[in-house]
Amino acid sequence: MSRRISLPDFLGEEDSDINAILSDGSDEYSDRIKSAKKILMRIIREELTERQRQVIMLYYFKNMNIVSIAEKLGISPASVSITMKRARNTIIRYMKYYF
Repeated sequence: MSRRISLPDFLGEEDSDINAILSDGSDEYSDRIKSAKKILMRIIREELTERQRQVIMLYYFKNMNIVSIAEKLGISPASVSITMKRARNTIIRYMKYYF
């Protein structure tokens, strides 16, 4: 039996890591963050499915919540959660490869 995936499942450390990379904060690691952001954008473009890319872009770049994304894409919030989880797993797997 599969385990249900919900919002708290993907709002963890990885979510904070992705948000940190995407933030425009200026600190002593800004060059490394810029490099990580380029790699992250390449992963989003090249390694995610179209649906995963849509969900990631709406969530992280348009700051939409799960319910809003579901309404916009015409799918259930559960489908958005599952898609987000799979996309984040792909992103984290490839980011670990680069770092």
